[in-house]
Amino acid sequence: MVEALKGIYDPEIPVNIYDLGLIYGVDVTEAGHAVVTMTLTTPHCPVAESMPMEVEMRVGAVPGIGSSEVNLVWDPAWDPAKMSDDAKLELGML
Repeated sequence: MVEALKGIYDPEIPVNIYDLGLIYGVDVTEAGHAVVTMTLTTPHCPVAESMPMEVEMRVGAVPGIGSSEVNLVWDPAWDPAKMSDDAKLELGML
C-alpha cells in the first residue's frame, strides 16, 4: 500500500504524497476494504478534486484490496513538519 502511495506525486512539489506527509492513515478491513485519510497542502490546491480520486484508484489496485475510499480532511492542517526526512532532503530543507 505504501509503495502505491509513494507512486503519487504532488504536481507542485517534486515529492510523493506519502513522504510529504499528506497521508494521515490507512485502515484495511479483513474483507479488503481500504480507507485512506489524507489532506492536501492547501484547500486551494489545484488537484483538490483529482488527487483523492487518484489515491482511491491506486490503493484499490493493490493486490488484496477489493475496494477503497478516501476521506479528505483539513484538521489537522498540513505543514512542512509532517514531511519525512527524505522529502526534506529532496527539497533542500536538511
